[in-house]
Amino acid sequence: MDTAAERAFREALMRSLVESAEAGDGTLARADLTHFHFEDRDWRLVDESRGIRNPADLETTLAIIHNPRGPYADREISPGVWEYAYEKGSLEGSNTKLRRAHELALPVIFFLKLDTAVFVPVSLAFVIDDDRERRVFTVALEEVGLLADPLHPTELQRRYAERIVRQRMHQPAFRGLVLRAYALRCTVCSLHHGALLDAAHIVPDGEPLGTPTTPNGLALCKIHHAAYDQNMLGVSPDYTVAINREVLAEVDGPMLRHGLQEMHGRTITLPARRTDRPDRDLLAWRWEKFSAG
Repeated sequence: MDTAAERAFREALMRSLVESAEAGDGTLARADLTHFHFEDRDWRLVDESRGIRNPADLETTLAIIHNPRGPYADREISPGVWEYAYEKGSLEGSNTKLRRAHELALPVIFFLKLDTAVFVPVSLAFVIDDDRERRVFTVALEEVGLLADPLHPTELQRRYAERIVRQRMHQPAFRGLVLRAYALRCTVCSLHHGALLDAAHIVPDGEPLGTPTTPNGLALCKIHHAAYDQNMLGVSPDYTVAINREVLAEVDGPMLRHGLQEMHGRTITLPARRTDRPDRDLLAWRWEKFSAG
């Protein structure tokens, strides 16, 4: 096996997966991943009932799925590091190719299962340990796995690893949840173009109430997200859009008029499921900040 070529292939495949996901809501469906077109062929990247993908024509595992609600005992033991349970049964079988990835230091594609048949392509990951006695592999996100001791990071390394997990996993997962809830449309203007949409926190994620959940999220196009963050645009607890008085009084080009000023007084478009709708108490917290601006 030409490990350098194999690594380059996996890096290019990972980039292609992320680009495809970011063109939409940040997620890929199982149907997308069973026939993912790359380098003039279709690749099957997930199996129907297993969390590991071992293509017959590859010597090592190509992809694994982390399912926080799955039947196996996958658990985070350090920021960006998980214990990944062996497949039940023999020590060999499907475990063999993941073990081989460890031996050759080849990365595997790490997917997060967000919902039924919905996945986030998170990052490349390395198998950094194989414990046959306990029947677990230890898997680390690529950048975390490059630390001198991913399982026992220094405080500075821990903060770095936490930032990597937030960027690679939590933020894309939040984006996927929110944009799916809003049917891939800006809640203010109804723009329907995934590459131009963001998932905005109502309460920022640095605050105690700033959880990465759909009730604390709004799907916003990039201009309305920027305006929301700068308190030029607010959303009241009764779901009404307001534009800052100074911005309303400005005279500028058509973008200001049509993109912001004409949004004043609109009612936002809500998710179909009530459990996904923005929490009124969180909107009230943010509305107070907007009103004081």
